[in-house]
Amino acid sequence: MALNSFTQFIFNLFIASAIIISAYTCNFYYLTYLSIKRKEILSTANVGTPSITIQLPIYNEKYVAKRLVDAVCMMDYPKEKMRIMVLDDSDDETADLLFDVVAKYKKQGFQIDHIRRGTRKGYKAGALKYAMQITDTEFVAIFDADFIPPNWFLKRAIPHFSKSNIGLVQCRWGHVNENYSAITQAQALSLDFHFLIEQKAKSNSNLFMNFNGTAGIWKCACIEDAGGWHTATLVEDLDLSYRAQMKGWKCVFLPDIVVDAELPVQMNAAKRQQFRWAKGSIQCAIKLLADIIIKRKVSVEAKIQAFVQLTRHIVYPLMLIQFLALPVLLASNMNLYLVSFIPALTIAAYLAMGPGAYIVIIQSMYHKSWKSKAKILPTLLVYNAGMSVNNSVAVFDAIFGKKNEFLRTPKYGIVNKEDNWRDKAYNLPFTKTTLLEIFFGIYGLMGILISIFSNNPVFAPIIGLQTIGFFYISYMSLSHTRFKRIKSGNIPVLTKTEKMAKRTYQLSMIGVVAIIIFGGFMAINGYHADVYPLDRIRGNLDGILGSADPVSIKTHLMAIKQDLAIVMEKLPESKNPVWVFPTESTSFLRIERDVDNMIANAETISGISEDNAAFQTGMTNIGERALAIRQNIMDATPYMFVSVSNIVFSTMWIAAILGIFAALKRKKDQLTAFDEATGI
Repeated sequence: MALNSFTQFIFNLFIASAIIISAYTCNFYYLTYLSIKRKEILSTANVGTPSITIQLPIYNEKYVAKRLVDAVCMMDYPKEKMRIMVLDDSDDETADLLFDVVAKYKKQGFQIDHIRRGTRKGYKAGALKYAMQITDTEFVAIFDADFIPPNWFLKRAIPHFSKSNIGLVQCRWGHVNENYSAITQAQALSLDFHFLIEQKAKSNSNLFMNFNGTAGIWKCACIEDAGGWHTATLVEDLDLSYRAQMKGWKCVFLPDIVVDAELPVQMNAAKRQQFRWAKGSIQCAIKLLADIIIKRKVSVEAKIQAFVQLTRHIVYPLMLIQFLALPVLLASNMNLYLVSFIPALTIAAYLAMGPGAYIVIIQSMYHKSWKSKAKILPTLLVYNAGMSVNNSVAVFDAIFGKKNEFLRTPKYGIVNKEDNWRDKAYNLPFTKTTLLEIFFGIYGLMGILISIFSNNPVFAPIIGLQTIGFFYISYMSLSHTRFKRIKSGNIPVLTKTEKMAKRTYQLSMIGVVAIIIFGGFMAINGYHADVYPLDRIRGNLDGILGSADPVSIKTHLMAIKQDLAIVMEKLPESKNPVWVFPTESTSFLRIERDVDNMIANAETISGISEDNAAFQTGMTNIGERALAIRQNIMDATPYMFVSVSNIVFSTMWIAAILGIFAALKRKKDQLTAFDEATGI
């Protein structure tokens, strides 16, 4: 089938994206194979009780900081061999809280220091780099503020430094609040995939394994040999661990040592964390890949896996490309089935490559408890699909070198389902990325309609999954936005400024919902008015190609003429939807003339015997013209989506949402100024 250049470009982009995504997916399945088949026996040795510094990088974590320090000080390890550094860069009441906690434990004989740099330069990496200058122990353990290490942690983890070339042991993350909500369940399952599949597979082989930033122990000599902590990327942990392994050090993952941690419960916090991981990975790819590739001592397999690990977040932009391209290709009547005569095989292949394979993996990970985890898989699929916008922005931020800012993921000390975070400090507002998520959700609704009306309903669930994801993430981002409250005693008291901000927020939410509903209605109405008539025209052309009755053909042609009139009413004077570099093939005036000629031909041959050569010649002529018009309609269809009126409407629609965002930002700035003026 001949394709115009635009459709061909979209098709090539779609196929290229599909191939790359499939390659990354297959690589994950390869790591699954390694994690199951290559079971390394983790050796231990009696290394005694070597000196160790426990570093606790903290910034504005008043709800969890004390919990962390308490857990560390309860560790079963000789006090004279254990030094604790509370690396506190906080600029809120966390600093005063930690000052009192550290003073208490000092009186109990702990070697604990409350270290205040007086700056946030380099963020977490800067704090760790500063701490290494005053560290004189053999080992360093690192815990983020939201972790709760068990008291036996050091005694069970340190013996795994049995070989001189082991520079890092990374322990598995547990989830203290996994069942708090659907969001935390999805995050927990995703992290378990990372640790029990990816980290396990790499630790059991010669592949590069990354430090996860916390719940791990480093040999100080390894940190120094690798060049220390760098502040150039947002994932200093990934950066250092790769540089260490390039130097010949071995990193080991300990799946049986689990350190519980608090998962983000607010959607905007989870998005911030995902953003930092995605952007940081691409930054490390830009920084390290060239050196890894030319390093002779690194095996080819390790180089390939390092490339995949560091660049895997490009899957998210590719997912969006596919999502945008699929409705255009369906509207162009492109055949995207794996086997053209068995469309069901297409959806079967998607299920086998995705959910089906993941269920098998879940069985291998959790054994007897796999069924309860498998129930979370649909939530994870929706969550990951919806996160593709947030993570794609992160990827482009890294590629285009946007300035780094390490934005922490706030935690609230949430453990039980009854715990509430909504009236606490550190709540994050939704960002402009939410606007994009809403746009993709609306586009997905159009895509579902296109898949149905183009007789390709098998693709509706595929588009629908991502569409639900976009709406889910954007809805949770909006609903989880809260303005700061000031508490007087146990009764929340809102100032006049905060009441106005709350009212503005409520009105803005009503406005966003109204705009979304209106946009969805206009999109559906626009498709029905502009594109659906073209689908009907193609259907009538198919009827002409399958008919040998001039009367029936004329009926189809008259229906086509009516639909052409509907379409042409909405087109400019040229009657050509291609308003940039129009061609004669997409001119509806010419198509209308061809239809009139076909009607005249059908009337002429209707009075001729079927055995007459003139009848056969006339039917052949009608068939050839029908095929040509069908191709012309297919060429014109994608441009109906990008008509001048649609572009104007979309611009106004986006401008309205941006206006609401601007109003919210003004109120947020007013609150910030109010807080600063009143010293809150």
